[in-house]
Amino acid sequence: MDVEGASFDTSLNDNGVTVFTGNVTIRQGSLMIQADRAEISRAGGNPSRAVLSGRPVRLTEQLDDGTPMNATSARVDYDLRTEIVVFTGGVNLQQPRGNLSGDRVTYNMKSGQVASGGAAGGGRVKMRIMPKNAGTP
Repeated sequence: MDVEGASFDTSLNDNGVTVFTGNVTIRQGSLMIQADRAEISRAGGNPSRAVLSGRPVRLTEQLDDGTPMNATSARVDYDLRTEIVVFTGGVNLQQPRGNLSGDRVTYNMKSGQVASGGAAGGGRVKMRIMPKNAGTP
């Protein structure tokens, strides 16, 4: 994981937290994240969790099948151990086969499972599904 930002504050022990602020960029494989702030936790010296915030946080990734995925939200909580990403606040996920928007989206990067819900006490989830083949009616 490569992280850049305007400034950072860190603990030097193996189980600390590093906070980056100011135009933060994170790269890991094909995953790229841009945020205003990133809190990266370590467990046993390895990155274990990243909590990102911004106006908005922007995430792009090329999925295993080669398709691009773009997402924006106010907050992203990425558990690197389980590979589960929770997007909250004005979430918008876009892929060539469709898009999804709502207040909260949970994405399991291992299984490809996605779950979404509207704002607490109400709200709506919106999804557009495009045909697999562009020529299909």
